[in-house]
Amino acid sequence: MRILLAAGGTGGHINPAIAIAKEFKSRDPECEILFVGTRRGLECKLVPREGFNIEYIEAVGFKRKFTPENLVVAYKALTSMIHTRSIIKDFAPDIVIGCGGYTSGPVVMEAVLKKIPTLIHEQNVFPGVSNKMLAPRVNTVCISFEDAEKYFTHSKRIVYTGNPVRPTLFTVSRQSARLSLKLDNRPFVVAVGGSLGAGTINKEMLKLTRKVSDNVQILWATGNREYDEIMSRVGEIPPNVKISPYIYNMEEILVAADLVISRSGAITLSELCATGTPSILIPSPNVAENHQEINARALETRGAAVVICEYELDGEVLYKTLSDLIENNKKLDEMGSNARKMAKPNATSQIYDECIKLLKA
Repeated sequence: MRILLAAGGTGGHINPAIAIAKEFKSRDPECEILFVGTRRGLECKLVPREGFNIEYIEAVGFKRKFTPENLVVAYKALTSMIHTRSIIKDFAPDIVIGCGGYTSGPVVMEAVLKKIPTLIHEQNVFPGVSNKMLAPRVNTVCISFEDAEKYFTHSKRIVYTGNPVRPTLFTVSRQSARLSLKLDNRPFVVAVGGSLGAGTINKEMLKLTRKVSDNVQILWATGNREYDEIMSRVGEIPPNVKISPYIYNMEEILVAADLVISRSGAITLSELCATGTPSILIPSPNVAENHQEINARALETRGAAVVICEYELDGEVLYKTLSDLIENNKKLDEMGSNARKMAKPNATSQIYDECIKLLKA
């Protein structure tokens, strides 16, 4: 088998594609896999690090309003299509899989035109521009949230697979995780805003740590970009609060946590569901089509999370929401149970199975 994967930009697009590639390799070590991406996105680092080959094209996104810059974008789109045609001709894939980002558009569309089997995977509830454009034309659309189905009404086939996440999220036990982290019986709250950090979450956590009682244990990951500034402002750190620039052992942390405060990127939410962890979600407003809030509402409507938009935050909202939740074990248990009901532990293998169906059709 020869598998071509197109994904680019952020880890939210690239990591699911890498998980799919690994699934193919685990099932068929002899299969050949090639990624297509850009040199500007994280794929240029993440894909080679995982040992996969990658070709680069000049795909970029159009501005939503007419600007002279779109003329340059149009030229790059044309050259990327020509380059994509050459890649597909040389590699001769049996199937082409798109996982979102600007790269998916020209690569998957060229495969459609050449009548090569195609599948796209959408990580968010609200689909990105590339996937919305491709959905009516590809053979299969895999969605990660049930709520996404209404955006793909003209698709040939829709399959609810969920997002590929780390398998260890389903295997680490809560007892062993808390033991490993040296936690006591007090509630354990984790605040995280991504690898670089989220300024709004850090601002609110700075206020919260100054007033929270010692009946809760807190791990606050500031992100690498903001760690030094936060440490210069935090003053005396209470003994029940630990501050770190980044969390490397996220599986253990999520399994051990009683409550997580975070943004609402698609993969983050899928991991919270996998571990059955209640959450306070503060969606980033600086994303296309406000998709983080749409993601977060999918959990909130099922009783798995509480959503606080940035415009709703002030000095007391986060503190009061946190305090109310950690004092209500029944509520936390219900939220955790509801989150776990949304988990899709076999997402990667199900996507693989859908690909095999297309290859055998």
